[in-house]
Amino acid sequence: MSEKFWHLKSCQLFERLTDEQVSQLESRAQVRTFGRGELVYLPSDPGTTVLLVASGRIKLYHITSDGKQALLGFMEPGELFGELSVFDGGEREEFAEAMEKSAVISIPREQLQAVMDAHTHVSLGITKLMGLRRRRLERRLKSLLFRSNRERLVHLLLELVEKYGQRTPEGIQLSIKLSHQELANVIGSTRETVTVLLGELQDEGSLMIRRRQILITNMPRLAAAVDSPPPTIPEPAERKSAPAF
Repeated sequence: MSEKFWHLKSCQLFERLTDEQVSQLESRAQVRTFGRGELVYLPSDPGTTVLLVASGRIKLYHITSDGKQALLGFMEPGELFGELSVFDGGEREEFAEAMEKSAVISIPREQLQAVMDAHTHVSLGITKLMGLRRRRLERRLKSLLFRSNRERLVHLLLELVEKYGQRTPEGIQLSIKLSHQELANVIGSTRETVTVLLGELQDEGSLMIRRRQILITNMPRLAAAVDSPPPTIPEPAERKSAPAF
């Protein structure tokens, strides 16, 4: 079996398909490699394919009217993105960019539609995926409207813990490396503001920053700062199905 086959089989949406069915899906799928900073697609590109991250990490974002980057989420290996094309085949609405060297499998829209028609669980899975992502975007929009910069940053850190948190003797390490600018892009703030807020949280003993990685040293204190329960940290096997934040 090819490497492309195994990447498709590892996607939770396809894991219940037979080897023959996955092979049929693979027959028209293509793999492309992207270097760090290279664009996978642009707004207005035709949405003729759905994409699966085979390796690396992809970020999705909009560019605001004032030229700022509004980050929508990160796609990890085994995750689908660009799924809206399954339903309308319209143009892309966001940018997709490789954060590091990445391999992406593109699946023709018609091919995936055929699988969805034949297998209800795939159709339901994609519908659920879209619903979860929409709910998270709506929640982030409310956060931008009604919360302070500090509250938005803390809520983002709690979301990142759920997806990327790893327990260590010193605390909970975020396995993803994000710059202050990238954090600012998510919460609709500035790099300078995020730098100040992270410094305050570090002085308070809630976290430590080392080489662009964040270590949460006092999770109860961090969660209590926004009247939120501490997030659940799933085991590695459970992260496979976790939606992008």
